[in-house]
Amino acid sequence: MEATLFDELVASLNEAKAIIQGELSPSRRFELKRMDVKAIREKTGLSQSQFAHLIQISTKTLQNWEQQRRTPTGPAAALLKIVAVNPSSAIQALQSP
Repeated sequence: MEATLFDELVASLNEAKAIIQGELSPSRRFELKRMDVKAIREKTGLSQSQFAHLIQISTKTLQNWEQQRRTPTGPAAALLKIVAVNPSSAIQALQSP
């Protein structure tokens, strides 16, 4: 590892430590909003097993998302956003051959 990269990493860790100890304020703060998968599913009027089958995942995976033990990512998250915006059109598209 180059000396400059190492020095930057050490400085970054020292800054993080100071923030955690309350000696510094963070320069920015990110808050990630969790997707409410249960509310999205309920908008469709489908049961857990029906919705899981529709979006081609296991019921257990859906339950983990709904109970916020896991977070949908990638294509699954994108599909859930589409369902959230227009449930009837999404269901129609997913049920078509």
